[in-house]
Order: sequence, then structure tokens, then C-alpha cells
Amino acid sequence: MTTAQPIPPSHADLEARFAAILSGSQSRDEVDRWATRTMLDLEGVEVDEAAWWALGILAGIDLHHGPDEPYLHDDAQVRGWLSEFRERCGIIG
Repeated sequence: MTTAQPIPPSHADLEARFAAILSGSQSRDEVDRWATRTMLDLEGVEVDEAAWWALGILAGIDLHHGPDEPYLHDDAQVRGWLSEFRERCGIIG
């Protein structure tokens, strides 16, 4: 019995994860867990560079400077990453 290979997330889904963090509709912890699990599931699967880059950023988006400290990367940096992701994908916006 063969199992189907996992399908990488679409650029739209990845863009939506960045936006969800910024809007507060998903927590950084939720997005981090999703991205980390997705990267593990995609091991050995061909994933385009922009999608893999975004997953790498999102897996770790919940890091803090230290216990009871603010996030290592603030919302301005997340917005910058979203812009960079759009550029990498050729999305104007």
C-alpha cells in the first residue's frame, strides 16, 4: 500500500498565515506548529523556493527574546517578511 505524497501549501495559504498573525486571527504559536509540522511532512517532497522560505520563517515565528520577554520578531518584521514573500512569488501588493 502506498501513501499519497503530501502537497505543499499554496502561496495563497502561506500569505494567509502571515496575514493571520498580523490580524490576530491565528496565534504565532498556532502558525509555528502548523509550519513545523508541514515542513516535517514535506521532507523529500519537491517544494518551490518561495514556499520553503516562507515555511522556514513561519516555523519559529513564536520565538521570544527570553522567558516573559516580547517576541524576537515584531509585527513590523512580519510585515516585511510578507512583502518579501510576495516579491519572491511575483505578487504585487
